[in-house]
Amino acid sequence: MEEGYAPAFDGRRTFYLKPDQLKAIKAVRDSDPAVARAYAALIERADAALRRKPGSVMDKTTLPLSGDRHDYLSIAPYWWPDPANASGPYVRRDGEVNPQRDTASYDRTAIGRMSADAETLSLAYFYSGDRKYADKTAQIVRTWFLDPATAMNPNATFAQAVPGRENGRAEGVLDTSAFQPVIDAVGLIGPSGALGDAEVKALEIWFGRYVDWMLDSPTGRQEQAATNNHGIWFDAQLTQYALFARRAAVARKTITEFPDRRIATQVDPSGSLPAELTRTRSFHYSIYALEPAYDVAEMAGCLGLDLWNYADDKGRGLRKATDFLVAYRGRQADWPHQELKWPAAELDDLLTRADWAWGPGRYPRSDTGTLALRYAATSRPTP
Repeated sequence: MEEGYAPAFDGRRTFYLKPDQLKAIKAVRDSDPAVARAYAALIERADAALRRKPGSVMDKTTLPLSGDRHDYLSIAPYWWPDPANASGPYVRRDGEVNPQRDTASYDRTAIGRMSADAETLSLAYFYSGDRKYADKTAQIVRTWFLDPATAMNPNATFAQAVPGRENGRAEGVLDTSAFQPVIDAVGLIGPSGALGDAEVKALEIWFGRYVDWMLDSPTGRQEQAATNNHGIWFDAQLTQYALFARRAAVARKTITEFPDRRIATQVDPSGSLPAELTRTRSFHYSIYALEPAYDVAEMAGCLGLDLWNYADDKGRGLRKATDFLVAYRGRQADWPHQELKWPAAELDDLLTRADWAWGPGRYPRSDTGTLALRYAATSRPTP
């Protein structure tokens, strides 16, 4: 239930990371070539993270309109200065990321680095047993969420702003999906005691406040009402954060409404996701919508509910949507919609997760190495 996998994972309260998978991987850490390569790369990244100063929302150089630097601030990715009016409102260029988004003026790079480092370090601790990786994970979490001098306020009011147009957008809630791996990182380092019980409780309270903001703020409610991948990402975040904050009723309600709210409205009987097919990166965004749908199915499993095998009377479900994309694997030229950059590796990573849900061996794919330390060999292709 709210404990995730803790009962089977030596008290580690994770929601995505599965004890049977990680324990099986750890057992072949040195003998399985794919795992050994992934482990060596993990330790290299973790050692680099050890040397980095933990980031915080206080590091950005632009002050949010609230006047409080503790408020998260970012700009929308696909909006650019207007070449015809340099001082005017930004204009949209779908699929083209404005590099200004990733500068020190905003929090976008810092939140991504925080998330990646916490995940990397916690996995390094689990697989190596070296306490230094757990201690650094704890330091990163304290800095971003708990230290009064550096902690982020639990809102995304000023996320994905558009200069000259909007001070923040509902779409900005997507930025905080970076917190999803952090929750499992906290669970993974649990046995180390690097974060004390009071600190973990304070973190649960922080996420409870963020859940309240998601549900009650105009920004959160607008994002929840989105009828494309944004709405699905909202549900993925809400269910995990609610479970972590020990508010299982919120997660259960979101999950039980998911088939009617998301699948029936976003998945065509063919398995396509029409809202994503209008984008300049239609295949990428189709994958990008399924990723959080898989996340919701993972959270459903923690509550004893099965979304993986759900299908309505028209056959719409996660498997049908997955199979629609699989049909175009290796057939880029046959994809009938616009796609600026074919996401072959993204599809193969999605299929690694799909094979865990419906396999093994159901979905042909290449091993990108990205998930080699999360899914055991039975869920991965042979190198």
